[in-house]
Amino acid sequence: MNQAQPPSPNRDVRQTIVHLLSNMSDGKEIRSYLQRFSQVDRSRFAVIKIGGSVLAEQLEETAAALAFLHTVGLTPIVIHGGGSQLDQALSRRNIETKKLDGLRVTDAEVLDAARGTFIEQNILLVEAIRAQGVSAHGLTAGAFEADYVDRDKYGLVGEPTEVHIALIRSIVDSGAIPILTCLGVAAGGQIVNMNADSATRALVHAVQPMKIIFLADVGGLLDEDHRVIESINLASDYEHLMAQEWVHSGMRLKLAEIKRLLDDTPLSTSVSITTPSGLVKELFTHGGSGTLVRKGELIGIEKDKAAIDEGQVVKLVEEAFAKTLHDGWWQSLDLDTAYLSESMRAGALVARVGDFAYLDKFAILEDARGEGLARTVWACLIADHPVLYWRSRTDNGFNAFYVEEADGSVRRGPWTIFWKGETELGRVATVAEVIAALPASFVGDDDG
Repeated sequence: MNQAQPPSPNRDVRQTIVHLLSNMSDGKEIRSYLQRFSQVDRSRFAVIKIGGSVLAEQLEETAAALAFLHTVGLTPIVIHGGGSQLDQALSRRNIETKKLDGLRVTDAEVLDAARGTFIEQNILLVEAIRAQGVSAHGLTAGAFEADYVDRDKYGLVGEPTEVHIALIRSIVDSGAIPILTCLGVAAGGQIVNMNADSATRALVHAVQPMKIIFLADVGGLLDEDHRVIESINLASDYEHLMAQEWVHSGMRLKLAEIKRLLDDTPLSTSVSITTPSGLVKELFTHGGSGTLVRKGELIGIEKDKAAIDEGQVVKLVEEAFAKTLHDGWWQSLDLDTAYLSESMRAGALVARVGDFAYLDKFAILEDARGEGLARTVWACLIADHPVLYWRSRTDNGFNAFYVEEADGSVRRGPWTIFWKGETELGRVATVAEVIAALPASFVGDDDG
């Protein structure tokens, strides 16, 4: 067990970094996420799983990202693999192994190589984090109790049965980042090799973290055109994705594993798959970086105003914007389509203004941000409205998200007018003037 060494950065350094972040273009978003993450118990912020290939190719970037989180007051619990490094170690020793059902058959020789490899990778990561001036503590054994999966079939391969969470929390409370390996202890003190996904699932079950993060070299799950899928809402997307021919092999297994993992967590928990360099953006901005997977909730789509509870919609919009709507706003809205989450914590209202579709309100409650609801609602409305216009005040914290999603924007007075999908650029100026002149929605907003 490695001993924690350098102390964490002092409070002044932490406050300076938070202040610098808050003055970035998306500082309001960052402050919001920092506040949310800081409200949970320190050990429940995040579980981060790191693949062996990431450690091999991006060790310094990984250490820097983890150190950054610790510096702003957030301590993740880290678990890492080392499959690619173990393959190399076995090859050097001329040891042949086979895999059955995705599990490496592990005899005494393989276990000896695995133990040495995983400890080596653990030390490398711990030392890389310490080099960033942040305390890290390696747990190479002792965190997991395990039973044999099937000793006759797989040998010394274990399924985690218990996580010594008090031990892990004591490391977090000491000010260090806990770094765990996928080694368990079976009856009689026998060390066993564990599947990384199984170990991560057991850890998540014990910790119940707000965020679950997989650091991967590809930066997310890829669609059929090999582009990163930004958001997956399992409630609405899982069956559709699993039915696609291009979802097979590793991706199919990964989706199933993530669903199994999230089935055992609160609704607010999500899985982020990203690169080490994209970790901060994935955690602290609405747009994110990588693939965000959440258990999710269904998004209701309704075109008939009479079928919508006006009171619930008004409550959602007013709470999201922290403003009071004008009397008669709902009655005057020429609704095209409403997109409302099951919990009524997120929604979008698309109206018809003349001959174009106009996003009148995009409302996400504070406690729903970071869950991917915004991206899920957005995906639904964009699928139905490939050409869309909307406006936003220049101080709106969502503008960074809008800039990423829009094809272009223009300023008109206090407003930024955005558009997406418009191919007749000569039409933009005319539509922008119409949108800028629309009446106020909220009391006190005389200019819109």
